[in-house]
Amino acid sequence: MAILHLSVSPSSLISSSQRRTTTRASRDSVKTQKTLIATDSVSSFRLCPCGRRHFIEGAMTSMPFLPLSPSYASASSASTSTDALRMLRSSKPDWYEELFAWLMDTNMESYEKEIAVYKMKLFENLMGKAEKVLEIGVGTGPNFKYYSAIPNVSVLGVDPNAKMESYARKSAAEAGLKRGDFTFIHAVAEAIPLEDASVDAVVGTLVLCSVADVTQTLNEIKRVLRPGGVYLFIEHVAGEDGSFLRLVQNVLDPLQQAVADGCHLTRHTGDYISEAGFNGGADINKVSLSSLAYLSSHVCGVAYN
Repeated sequence: MAILHLSVSPSSLISSSQRRTTTRASRDSVKTQKTLIATDSVSSFRLCPCGRRHFIEGAMTSMPFLPLSPSYASASSASTSTDALRMLRSSKPDWYEELFAWLMDTNMESYEKEIAVYKMKLFENLMGKAEKVLEIGVGTGPNFKYYSAIPNVSVLGVDPNAKMESYARKSAAEAGLKRGDFTFIHAVAEAIPLEDASVDAVVGTLVLCSVADVTQTLNEIKRVLRPGGVYLFIEHVAGEDGSFLRLVQNVLDPLQQAVADGCHLTRHTGDYISEAGFNGGADINKVSLSSLAYLSSHVCGVAYN
């Protein structure tokens, strides 16, 4: 069956000859951003707005030392966090959160082996350029081994599933990151509790498939990135229109969203990133992986703030 997007050599990743996707994307509602603004504008001190899933409850109260944006934080930060949680993500029982975290920790080995060559090339963009890194949808921490070679790096990991934290901390320790160099933030990617221009880089791998609002998430990424900062991404995307892969994805998409915590199979994520308005543009590559079957089509690359 024809399921390939386009295979590219990882050695050509982030080169001057890369294609830039130009298709306009307007698929996610911007109601999330509008609601956040309307909710928070009545407060004198407000929480900032933008993974795999989304959770913000507890982030502000459990980590008061984090820099909070004055533009979106409210005096009742716990209340604001709860509002964002209820608006963006349906409640999940603890057993589901724990099961999903365990599955992500134990069932992604073949995928991580195949994607490793692309990740290694991608993370080279952080060498000597980034010390404070935000990873959205940090999950169980499969990317920590790529941070260990970066001098003086500290990682802020955002994830909506609190059950991911223990796995992420274990991965950080195994990768050689010092305990103080990793902070887990229980938050949604649509409402990152950090100041404007506060991080050198944002990393997201297999995240935008599951966020409630892709456009708002990308707006948040741009907001927290300092000028000249970079956004590294690897995301699975919809297959080509008319392909057998796309037909399978269309059929399985409702089930995938139900069992995989909101994961969408048919998002044109490359289009969203291309149209997000990063100041320096975005280099977007299409790749195909064999280990994920109906998730084989991917985009990966770098966006420049």
